Amino acid sequence: MKTETRVVVIGGGVVGCSVLYHLARAGWSDVMLIERSELTSGSSWHAAGGFHTLNGDPNVAKLQAYTVGLYDEIEKLSGQSCSLHLVGGFMMADSPERMDFLRYQHAVCRALGMQTELVTPSEAKAMFPIMDETNFVGGLWDPVEGHLDPSGTTYAYAGAAKKLGATIELRNRVVEITQDPDGMWNVITEKGTVRCEHVVNAGGLWAREVGRMVGLELPVLAMEHHYLLTDDMPEVIEYNQSSGRELCHVIDFKGEIYTRQERNGMLLGTYEKACVPWQPNETPWSFGHELLEPDLDRLAPSLEIGFKHFPALENAGIKQMINGPFTFAPDGNPLVGPVQGLTNFWSACGVMAGFSQGGGVGLVLANWMTEGDPGFDVFGMDVARYGDFTSLRYTNAKVRENYSRRFSIRFPNEELPAARPQQTTPLYDIMTRDNHAVMGDTWGLEVPLWFAPSAEEAHDVLSFHRSNDFAHIAAEVAAVTEHCGVTEIANFAKYEITGPGAEAFLDHLMPNKMPKTGRLCLTPMLNERGKLIGDFTIAKVADGHFMVWGSSGAQIYHMRWFEQHLPKDGSVRINRLGQRLVGLGLAGPKSRAVLDALTDMDVSGDAFRFMDFRRMDVAGCPAMVNRISYTGDLGYEIWMEPTYLRTVYLKLKEAGAAHGIVDFGMRALLSMRLEKNFPTWFAELRPIYGPFEGGMERFVKLDKGDFIGRDAASRERAEGPKLSRVSLMIDGATADVMGDEPIWAKVGAKDYGTCETPHDFGATRYDAAGQPVAAQHPQVDGDWRVVGWVTSGGYGHRVQASLAQGYVPTDLAAGGTEMQVEILGHRHDATIAVEPPFDPTGARMRG
Repeated sequence: MKTETRVVVIGGGVVGCSVLYHLARAGWSDVMLIERSELTSGSSWHAAGGFHTLNGDPNVAKLQAYTVGLYDEIEKLSGQSCSLHLVGGFMMADSPERMDFLRYQHAVCRALGMQTELVTPSEAKAMFPIMDETNFVGGLWDPVEGHLDPSGTTYAYAGAAKKLGATIELRNRVVEITQDPDGMWNVITEKGTVRCEHVVNAGGLWAREVGRMVGLELPVLAMEHHYLLTDDMPEVIEYNQSSGRELCHVIDFKGEIYTRQERNGMLLGTYEKACVPWQPNETPWSFGHELLEPDLDRLAPSLEIGFKHFPALENAGIKQMINGPFTFAPDGNPLVGPVQGLTNFWSACGVMAGFSQGGGVGLVLANWMTEGDPGFDVFGMDVARYGDFTSLRYTNAKVRENYSRRFSIRFPNEELPAARPQQTTPLYDIMTRDNHAVMGDTWGLEVPLWFAPSAEEAHDVLSFHRSNDFAHIAAEVAAVTEHCGVTEIANFAKYEITGPGAEAFLDHLMPNKMPKTGRLCLTPMLNERGKLIGDFTIAKVADGHFMVWGSSGAQIYHMRWFEQHLPKDGSVRINRLGQRLVGLGLAGPKSRAVLDALTDMDVSGDAFRFMDFRRMDVAGCPAMVNRISYTGDLGYEIWMEPTYLRTVYLKLKEAGAAHGIVDFGMRALLSMRLEKNFPTWFAELRPIYGPFEGGMERFVKLDKGDFIGRDAASRERAEGPKLSRVSLMIDGATADVMGDEPIWAKVGAKDYGTCETPHDFGATRYDAAGQPVAAQHPQVDGDWRVVGWVTSGGYGHRVQASLAQGYVPTDLAAGGTEMQVEILGHRHDATIAVEPPFDPTGARMRG
């Protein structure tokens, strides 16, 4: 065994082998994979082997499409067959609500260029004749679905990696990992120590234990997962003989079932509600090529529905039941990327859909390690999306919830209950008990979404359409606009950056100029490629002392970046404050009068200007106050330690009573930001967009000196952005966008090429007569073309219009072209709002 190598990949499942292959393909051939037993000894060998491209995150869907397209490449290089069966598949809906979900998914796929189709139950039955179509209202066809041989595919990755110079060490467990002062890692195994520059944790079932070797508690949990194989079925054999084809895949939402042909019978798997974690505290190293005891009773509710929906299954004998463990993160997506606080320690775990996502995970991690950037927008699978709040018990509860809902539709206004409440502010009891707030979960923190008139009405009625909160949010917005309102804003990331080098550090990280003492600035943050990786408010408290606010969900992601660029001389200190600093937003034309009643400082418009920062006592409590508001109206952000929050809130309500003050929630705030064309991180501002594409040009000072991403941003300005962020006012919609829907334009035959091109691989769909159905181009309808996509949206109550933000080609961004936005299967006329629909001059917030 070699004792030195550039990279050690720990774990010989499909993900570890994919990472090894992609590193070697990228030119890092001095890489070694260490596996405790044989390849595929964890979850890979007993996987059902299905793959698909559909995913709730379109950026993950792109990587899944890449994974499927990769199999031919690794087969040719390795000489090992993956036994690929590209048969296509249907998602079947049994209710109008589930059909709305499929319409939304179809629209998202259209924006990606994927050739999905909405079908009738009879059309689905033509390719899956054991279905009783009377149980369904419709379906969604995806040609890029199928199955493969899990072991063969894993060995194909491994064989291809070895052909490119990689090394694989089997039957050699890693027992300890240490790091030397020079940053080099020592991977200590049963057969000796390997010294390396990088370590990749692809430990699968043992990823948690590998993480603990370096003091890391990863939010992963293994769940028992069942599927069964039937005896030969005459219905399957007859279809194969008469059509010359294999049965396709089917997902049945109602039954929580996936099923497909396996030899002359069927494979049927479930994500049962009565799910069971496997080894919730520690995975035994002795576990290997073993299966768990099956429990047919747990599957009974799903099987009962399955037998009704697919009657032939009821008479089929069960040949084998497989129950094996798979690891999941709380949201079901992988945990990939560099681990914050550890040098060159990388995560590639929690990949429960390894044969859909393994290739994409290997690609982005290899890009990240060899080039310093993943090359894709992968925040949805970035290990940095979680923080300290994902404790062992929290993870256990959320993984169980996610598993039990694997095939459940998620409504846009649905808040999931598991592990809640976990983080609360001192106002939680007032908000829920006294104010009847409907609460949401933001990075583990309870946040008011909207306020009901009574406890009995304090819940969301789940819907893809406007729901029971609509009128109450409208009332909150109206009160803020006419009088004033108060809202909790604890769900921000907060950082204190100090030291003699603090200003130079921030000036190098951010493209905007740093503010003068007592002032604020708004600034994006760019990576070396000039793409948007952050959006911040920065206050200069004093020389060498800055306060920074950003997105709470990205604070580990941003801390990783900050630490990567910290000067080595100790001249800068960063303190991530978390919930040690909380806040209240006060907004509306009467907000100045309310604040004036609670402070001894002059807060007149001349003394406390727009974008000013002040330390001041509010209601006798020390606070920091920003003269800024995300509502687009006159407003203030009041920040304080949690011990003062209750007092300040109650005094604001008391002083504001004479001015008509109301509580307003996050949904009202987001409605108001849409009316001002304000972008938001995670939606409009993401690492696939440049600052000029994102409409952030006024915050990018190319003349201020060097900063990260300056050269790339300069090129973007000189060449002109290809895309532009726009705001759209949508006519006639009774439902609002959720994000990722396509934007259509009437542009004739012109091809803008802004969306992904349609897949050139996939299964053919056939009609009841066995004839192939010609697939239509998903982005073309006569003179209309899909030219862009929606990033976020909702209803603007002040302007009484459905609103959306999104990206279109720059030459369409000025307006004048007929446009439409697709919502739940219907296309609605839309107009670009070049100026903000509400208060376009900004006079209210500057007044």
